[in-house]
Amino acid sequence: MIILTGMSGAGKSRAIAALEDIGYYCVDNLPPSLVPKFVELCSQSNQPLSRVAVVIDTRGAALYGDLSSLIQELKNQFSTRRLVFLDASDGELCRRYKETRRRHPLTDRAEGSVERAVRMEREILAPVKDIADYVIDTTHTDSRQLKEQFSGLFADDSSLVFSVNCVSFGFKYGVPTDTDLMFDVRCLPNPFYIDELRNLTGLTREIREFVMDCPQTRELLDRLYSLTDYLLPLYINEGKAQLSIAVGCTGGKHRSVVLAEALGQHIEALGTKVRFLHRDIKKT
Repeated sequence: MIILTGMSGAGKSRAIAALEDIGYYCVDNLPPSLVPKFVELCSQSNQPLSRVAVVIDTRGAALYGDLSSLIQELKNQFSTRRLVFLDASDGELCRRYKETRRRHPLTDRAEGSVERAVRMEREILAPVKDIADYVIDTTHTDSRQLKEQFSGLFADDSSLVFSVNCVSFGFKYGVPTDTDLMFDVRCLPNPFYIDELRNLTGLTREIREFVMDCPQTRELLDRLYSLTDYLLPLYINEGKAQLSIAVGCTGGKHRSVVLAEALGQHIEALGTKVRFLHRDIKKT
C-alpha cells in the first residue's frame, strides 16, 4: 500500500498515472479518516487487492489535521505501507497554478493569493513530509522521468528494500530539494572548455576518461567511497527506505554525471539497489 501526498501542483495526478501503469489500484482524494476502512475492505474482498495507492491532500483540509497521527498508526499496523511525498519549489508551484489557471485548494483561506496559499500548505504539510519514506522533488522532472522514478521504486516490490538514488544535476538549473547528501564537484577540471568534448556527456568514454584521469577526481572518489561505506549501514539501521545522493557540477552534463555513475556503481558492488537519474544531461 502506498499513501501519496504532497504539495498541490507537485504532480500527484501524474504519479497516479504512473502507478496505474505498473498495476496499482489508485484512489484519489480519500479523506484520512477513511484510509483504515478502505484498507480493511481491500483485504476482505473476494479478490484482495495486493497493490493499492491512496492519495490524500489538502482538498480535504478540514480532515487534514489528523493525517500525521493516522500515518504513524498505519506504520504500526501495516508493514508494507509506504508514504510518498511529492514536492516542488514554491516558485515552480506558483508558476504551474498561474499557467494552468487552476484554483489552489487553500485559495479562500489565503484571500486569493496563490503565493500565500503555497506557503500555508507547506506549513500544514511539514510534519507529514518529515515522516515520509520517499520525498520526490518534481521541480525539474517531466512526466517520463516521474514515471521512471515510480517504476524503479515500486514496479517489482522494491519499496521493501533499501535503495539509493544517485542523481547528477547542474547548479545553474537549481539544486534538487529531495536530497539527503549533496556533493559539489565544480572544483574538478571542466571538459566544457575543450571544443571536441563540449557536446559530449558524462556517459561517453571520452568524458569519463578526461574526468577520471585527474588525480583530484580519484582522491575525491576514494573519500566519497569511504564516506558512503560508513553511512549506508547507519541509514539502514535507522530504518530509512531510500537514500538520495546528488552530485552537482555547473551544467549537470559532464563531471557530475561521471562521479554519480562511479559512486553508484561502487554502492551497487556493496549489494545495494541503485537508481541513476541524470536530471540535466540533455540541457544545453
